[in-house]
Amino acid sequence: MLLKEIKDIFHKELGAIYPKEEVDSFFYACIEHYLKLVRFILAIQPGITLTKEEEQPLFEALSELKQEKPLQYILGTAHFMDLELQVDENVLIPRPETEELVQWILEDCQKEEQFKSDAERSRSVISTPLNDRSLQILDIGTGSGCIAIALAKHLPNAKVYALDVSQGALTVAKKNAESNKVDITFLKHDILDPELVLELDFDIIVSNPPYVRELEKEKIKRNVKDFEPATALFVSDEDPLLFYKAIMDFSKKHLKENGRLYFEINQYLGKETEALFKAHNFSEIELRKDIFGNDRMLKAIKK
Repeated sequence: MLLKEIKDIFHKELGAIYPKEEVDSFFYACIEHYLKLVRFILAIQPGITLTKEEEQPLFEALSELKQEKPLQYILGTAHFMDLELQVDENVLIPRPETEELVQWILEDCQKEEQFKSDAERSRSVISTPLNDRSLQILDIGTGSGCIAIALAKHLPNAKVYALDVSQGALTVAKKNAESNKVDITFLKHDILDPELVLELDFDIIVSNPPYVRELEKEKIKRNVKDFEPATALFVSDEDPLLFYKAIMDFSKKHLKENGRLYFEINQYLGKETEALFKAHNFSEIELRKDIFGNDRMLKAIKK
C-alpha cells in the first residue's frame, strides 16, 4: 500500500476525534518511530510503498488511537525538555507545565535575577552547572523520573533522590535514568505514611503530586482519564491538599533551614495551597502561573 494512502486512512478514521493537525502529528510520529522515515518523506517520495510487514505497526497504532489511547503510551516514549523518556501506564505522561517547574528550580539554582518569559522557560534550559556546592534534592512522586532526571542532567554536582510508592513507576524511572546517563538514588516509600523517616536532609524538595479532585473528572479528557494512572492524578474532594500537607510535614523533618519547596499545584486551589504554607511558618511563598495563565506552581522556603 502507498504510504500516502495510509495517511489518508489515518485522517478518515481519526478525523472525528482529533483535529487535522493532530492527526498529521500522529501519522508522522508513527512513521518516524516504526519506519525511521522523516516527516517530509511524502514530499520527496510521494510514491513510496510499504510492505505488509511495514504497514502492520501503523495500523495497530491507528487502532489504539481510535480508542483515544495516548500516542506516548502507544510508542512507549515521551519527550521532556531535552530528554527522551520511556513511558507506560504506570506513569503520567510528562507535560510542558512540569518543564516550567523544573526551569524555575534551575533558574533559582543559578541565582538569576530575572526570569525568562513563560514560553521561554517551557522550551529552554540553563546549561551552566551549579559549581559552588553539592545540593541534596528530593523528587517526591517521581513517576517517569522526568523531574529528577532533568535536574540531575543540568545540575551535575547535585545529589538527586527520587521517591515513589509505585514499584511499576520506579522501574520505569530507573530505566530512564540509565538511558539518560544520570545517577539517581531511588526510594520506595509512601509519602502519606506519617511514620516515614529518612536518614537524609535536603536543600530542595520538589513534587508534582496527585491534585485533581474527583469533581473535576468530568473535565478530564478520555485519553487521560481512561489510560493514565488514577493514583497519580486524583484526590478526594474532601481533602484535596492531602499530599501537600504530607510533604509539608515531611519537610519539617527533612528540609534544611532555608531549604526550598517547589510544587506543581491544582490551578483552582492556588490560594488555598498558598494559605496552607503561610499558616505553617514557611516564608517567601510565591505562586506562579504557567504558560496558559493558570496558577500552577508554588515555591516556599523553610524558616
